[in-house]
Amino acid sequence: MDLKSYSQGDAADIREMLLDMHDAVYDGEEDPFHERERFAWFVDHWSSNESWACVIGFEKGAPTGFAYGAAFKPGGWWKGSDRPASVAPDATVFALSELMVMEKWRKTGVSTRLHAALVDSRGEDVATLLVDVTHAKVQALYESWGYEKLGEQRPFDDSPVFAIMVKRLAVPA
Repeated sequence: MDLKSYSQGDAADIREMLLDMHDAVYDGEEDPFHERERFAWFVDHWSSNESWACVIGFEKGAPTGFAYGAAFKPGGWWKGSDRPASVAPDATVFALSELMVMEKWRKTGVSTRLHAALVDSRGEDVATLLVDVTHAKVQALYESWGYEKLGEQRPFDDSPVFAIMVKRLAVPA
């Protein structure tokens, strides 16, 4: 699998590919929270951040999945919750907003590679993410990567309840 990294300047060029992968992953789901238009808002919101970064995996030219996120502004945290006391006020924080793998590529290590390529090379002190509390296997996967659950929140009236997870990052050499 080939991995390709993108920055904010590439967002418009890969936007439709991200939306199409999202559609494929959520095909047949009736939850309005996972509709294309809603996800497009998230892509546009996150990619408007100058620190936005994205990694897409490809196998024989076809996308296998993607991960993206951006650094919070100093002192920033997830909408609808307070920054946990265990995350120092001066700590820099990278928010992993999305990690999505096409069905054919699940349980093949693609998610691990996408995550590592995006998060482990960051210069921030901490990585954080939200995961639907009903997805225990996904939460366990993040825990195996060194994340710990610090709380729960519902950032939007129509969103699921999410576990707030945090991982301390090693500073790249």
